[in-house]
Amino acid sequence: MENVRQAVARNLRRIRGERSLTQEELGFRAEVNRSYISDLEQGKYSASVEILAKLAKALNVDPSAFLEPPPKRTQGS
Repeated sequence: MENVRQAVARNLRRIRGERSLTQEELGFRAEVNRSYISDLEQGKYSASVEILAKLAKALNVDPSAFLEPPPKRTQGS
């Protein structure tokens, strides 16, 4: 079972990638240091609700998107 920190890390990386944003660009848009975004994506830190809100606004998603469970694996994947 995945913990919350891992879910946020995975979803942040995924959503940022879907938007084709660099960590630096996301940091600029969210007013968050690029290295902190890197640390969040690696699961080193847990993000505060305030940071999640800033990131969600910059990525144009609901903050709950960071907590989505991983996709179900199908047989053979």
